[in-house]
Amino acid sequence: MQNKRTIWILIAALVLVIAGAVYYIFYQRGQYKELIEQSELNKEELEDEYNDLSIQYEGYKLQINNDSLIAQLETEQLKVQRLQEELRTVKATDAKRINELKKELETLRTIMRGYVMQIDSLDRLNKHLEQENKQVTARYEAATQTVSQLKQEKEQLVETVQIAAKLDASNVSVTGITDKNKPTDKIKKMSQLEIRFTINKNITADPGEKTVYIRIQKPDDDVLVKNPRNVFTYENKSINYSEKRTIEYTGEETPMSIYWKIEEFLLPGTYRVDIFADGNLIGRKSFKLDN
Repeated sequence: MQNKRTIWILIAALVLVIAGAVYYIFYQRGQYKELIEQSELNKEELEDEYNDLSIQYEGYKLQINNDSLIAQLETEQLKVQRLQEELRTVKATDAKRINELKKELETLRTIMRGYVMQIDSLDRLNKHLEQENKQVTARYEAATQTVSQLKQEKEQLVETVQIAAKLDASNVSVTGITDKNKPTDKIKKMSQLEIRFTINKNITADPGEKTVYIRIQKPDDDVLVKNPRNVFTYENKSINYSEKRTIEYTGEETPMSIYWKIEEFLLPGTYRVDIFADGNLIGRKSFKLDN
């Protein structure tokens, strides 16, 4: 009887220990989750502080009229932006690196205060240039009013210019050609494919020599190539092309034809031709080939 009572006591004690352990584990998980959330919040706040510092540099560059000092401010601003970009890629759980970046921010702020002192000294030295001081003050006030929108506007401007300067191909068509240079829709009669398109007028694009690449993709997604070493760069990768042609682009509408000589067996099905120039995909067309 005494042994049974002892066993029950031990079982009860074990149950309490297990329950306590389970509670502790869940409690620790909750604490860890809260810690992660706080780390994410701290990282976001640090990103905002880096962004504010970069904007301050931009504002001071607009305030002053000294090429040498502007160059120094630009150098320091680039440091801020590089660390800001690194911070975006750092995981919130990497507390060590985040703390290092926080210390870097304090150093950069100290450097900023030094530049502020230089700017103040220049202002004092140039007070006799009243008209120039008025212009600087007006520029600074304007920069202060728009500083919160400056970064977004610059990014939008860069994106707009890049989009505007991008070439565009239209009226893309693919025609099978026989040995007698007649169009056909039968694979067995084709000796080559004619890819015709127009590079549209674009006065924003840089004129000059342009190399236009085409990739003909078969129904099984393989690309038709004559030589596996025929590659070009697209989105930081080397990819194969089927044919290419170099033209002198003047900004005006430019019709083009590129030919693919058929020397391999082609299956019926849906094919696709992609057109590239200046590292951009500028046109695309799907087409069908029948037996």
